[in-house]
Amino acid sequence: MARVDETVETLRWKKFPVLDDGFVCLVDVMGDDPAVVQAARVSYGEGTRHTSDDRTLLRYLMRHWHTTPMEMVELKMLVRVPMDCWRQWIRHRTASVNEYSTRYSVAIDATQATPPDGWRCQAASNRQGSEGAVEEATGAELTAEEEALQRHARDVYQRRLALGIAREQARKDLPLSTYTEAYWKVDLHNLLHFLHLRMDEHAQWEIRQYAQTIGHEIVRPLFPLSWEAFLDYRVEGMQLSRLEREVVARLAQSGKLPTDETGFLAAQDPAWVDLKRCRERDECRAKLVRLGLLRVE
Repeated sequence: MARVDETVETLRWKKFPVLDDGFVCLVDVMGDDPAVVQAARVSYGEGTRHTSDDRTLLRYLMRHWHTTPMEMVELKMLVRVPMDCWRQWIRHRTASVNEYSTRYSVAIDATQATPPDGWRCQAASNRQGSEGAVEEATGAELTAEEEALQRHARDVYQRRLALGIAREQARKDLPLSTYTEAYWKVDLHNLLHFLHLRMDEHAQWEIRQYAQTIGHEIVRPLFPLSWEAFLDYRVEGMQLSRLEREVVARLAQSGKLPTDETGFLAAQDPAWVDLKRCRERDECRAKLVRLGLLRVE
């Protein structure tokens, strides 16, 4: 327990920088790995203490999606995040939030800036994703335009305040790149769900930086056993749908493993055959590659 308390005190109010002017920091925490185990053992009584150590039980809970014991642990964090990124964050509704109010206070004088090599192109196959970078000259122009736009928006905002315009109205033309701050209190189960989605390579790059920082800098040292199980069974784990299992079964029956693209298409689910674009088929293909069952030509 002393080691846990020492870790908490080391982390409390320590600001971990994210992006150019953002941060995350731990404010308080209730519980630890043993607290999760304690909650789980209420259902089984004292007997399991002799047959399952803490790590084994935590891994069982994670592996079989027994999440209630993890709801017994809570973390409270203070985060500074750009408003457009915060819009994605706040979609995770199973948390308690108190955000900095620009009705009562002057907006934080900080905006996220994009470096010339940080501009991404719209993904061709994903309407909500990005891929690749723009040319260097174009990126420099975009960054210069962004800087001028943000500076102008702030000047307009400050002029409105100086003229006595109400803060709730003066703020309305501030860009979404403006930073906001919020206290965010969430239980361990829902925090891990947040991290599972937002650490994923398909998540937007900006919020991915926050998720990775929270995961590696805060959750990992506070809950080492839960974090290990989370990586093994969520982040690095794999789930196969019924259709995907049947694809694997057909490939196994054909005796041609690992297979090539022709073999994969021959074994694909019948519902996918006539589809020129099929995300489910693409995801199945990617899983087979990870499993070493499909050769990449």
